[in-house]
Amino acid sequence: MRLEDAGPTADVVPFVLEPTGGPAVRGSLHRPALFSGDALVLTHGAGSNCRAPVLVVVATALAAKGVAVLRCDLPFRQARPTGPPRRADAERDRAGLRQAVLALRQAVGGRVFLGGHSYGGRQASVLSADEPGLAEGLLLLSYPLHPPRRPSGLRTAHFPRLHTRALFVHGARDPFGSIEEMRRALAVIPGPRELIEIAGAGHDLSGRPQTVTGQPSVAETVARAFAAFCGRASRCS
Repeated sequence: MRLEDAGPTADVVPFVLEPTGGPAVRGSLHRPALFSGDALVLTHGAGSNCRAPVLVVVATALAAKGVAVLRCDLPFRQARPTGPPRRADAERDRAGLRQAVLALRQAVGGRVFLGGHSYGGRQASVLSADEPGLAEGLLLLSYPLHPPRRPSGLRTAHFPRLHTRALFVHGARDPFGSIEEMRRALAVIPGPRELIEIAGAGHDLSGRPQTVTGQPSVAETVARAFAAFCGRASRCS
């Protein structure tokens, strides 16, 4: 599927690729009306799928800014419609993300970024630490720094190897890590990194108080930050 197949207005179409000898890529492709040249693979957390509300609204907002977005199901979710991933699923889930990046790059012919919410973002970051040239950059929504109420269980062993530039978006009320904990953890990342705080939001990035008329939504905040992030990535490439 080539991006030039899109019509004059943004739309969302099914995206399915079943390669020989590798995980399938299944999801939905947001095709912008005016393609900026940048694309993003975006995947879900441990308890969800590619139809998660946070993914849909973020993908829609990004498409409005010209970014093509592939929301995709990780292999563990393709295998089981409910339930969390098993520890043994992680390697195949990363292989699925690799396949999605390659498929989207072939479809759009431009730069491809990689990201996800919670578990999906964690696997994206591990994959990028292992393969720093795979994606142009990372969009990590609600990175699960540690299990709730277990701050010693940090999921950061790969951070010192992460050279791919990364944009972290984190709710101020996220039980998987406070903003201060995130700042300390990100300090060990050698590559360029940024942290965007969403005031009042929890792990699902909802719950932001709309106290000021015209205050941007979470999705719009993410889209604006990502657009600026892409611009900085372009200047550094």
